[in-house]
Amino acid sequence: MLLLNSCTMNNQLLQSDVQDFIRSYEDEVSKLAFSGSPFKNVSTIELIEQIESLRKAKTKLPSWFAKQNIIFPPKRNLEQTSSEITAEYKSSLLKGNTLADITGGFGIDSLYFAKRFEKVTHFELNEALSEMASYNFKQFGITNIRCLAKDGLNAVLSNSYHTIYADPSRRHASKGKVFFLNDCEPNIPSHLDDILAHCDVFLLKTSPMLDISAGLKELKSVAEIHIVAVNNEVKELLWLLKKNHTAPPHIKTINITPDTCITFDFDWQTLSEVNFSAPSAYLYEPNASIMKSGGMDHLAAAYSLHKIHEHTHLFTSNEFISFPGRCFLIEEVVPYSKKNMRKISRFEKANISTRNFLLSVAELRKKWKIRDGGEEYLFFVTLNDNSKAVLVCKKT
Repeated sequence: MLLLNSCTMNNQLLQSDVQDFIRSYEDEVSKLAFSGSPFKNVSTIELIEQIESLRKAKTKLPSWFAKQNIIFPPKRNLEQTSSEITAEYKSSLLKGNTLADITGGFGIDSLYFAKRFEKVTHFELNEALSEMASYNFKQFGITNIRCLAKDGLNAVLSNSYHTIYADPSRRHASKGKVFFLNDCEPNIPSHLDDILAHCDVFLLKTSPMLDISAGLKELKSVAEIHIVAVNNEVKELLWLLKKNHTAPPHIKTINITPDTCITFDFDWQTLSEVNFSAPSAYLYEPNASIMKSGGMDHLAAAYSLHKIHEHTHLFTSNEFISFPGRCFLIEEVVPYSKKNMRKISRFEKANISTRNFLLSVAELRKKWKIRDGGEEYLFFVTLNDNSKAVLVCKKT
């Protein structure tokens, strides 16, 4: 749910000379702020907003960047907008006849849902943003999305849909940026019964910062949780709710890279037997989506790996295996002490990570004067016997 200052879209932004100016402007926008707008019916602020958002769209929304005559919301409004990569992924989870996007915003998700549903209704309370989304959909040749400038949460309660989708705003009017579901706008937990009464499937996007256990306490009927990372950075949590679902949710971790899509699945609240050992030949670090899921025991069991400590969340094996994360050859295990750290001091620079350790990366760099970079990887860890050690590794 994105908010704009204006109540209507300024169509003067679509004039060819204005569009040419926006797309060809290469200087810092601060320079434009001082010189002012060269156009009578387009303000300096509007030009700056379009230029900034266009630049942000280059990597986040490449199709929008490439398409001519697109109008963008202010750059700050694009922060919560799904990227094309994540919008395409979430649309792959669903298919049906009708979908209601009750927090339509700029419309990235609605556009991708329109490829999987016969009819999509894009609800957006802000009239300017609703008008903007409707105009942009037409530029893309999308004809099966209806845009309504209404409060989506209230509007869907007078109809029924196969799927309802929501991406609540994580900026609260009085609390600023928030992460808990009941602080977001709209407050989904307090309206969940009404939402589920008017759809077969409810898909909810939340902040990647939301704790999964906390989310499950606020929600019910959760069938699946998708943890979506792009290039090993968690971008979205997707909660798929089905009416009257009572079984533990299925957790699916996804790490999307330019070359592949790596997944790992498990069922929430199920147990896996875990073995522990000292570091052996190889070290394995799970990708960010798996780390977020908390499914490290399931991962160890699935790949027949040993954990080096219950809370360290690194794995080891004697034989190299293909693994959903980073893999390292362990060159040396150095007990952590002032005396032994003299061995480490031979590294003027190294890549440092900590897992279940008493000092942070910044503190370790300062204490032992190790700069960032190089081919060596130093893992400062707690081992299964609760001793502290440095694992000197090289990436395989």
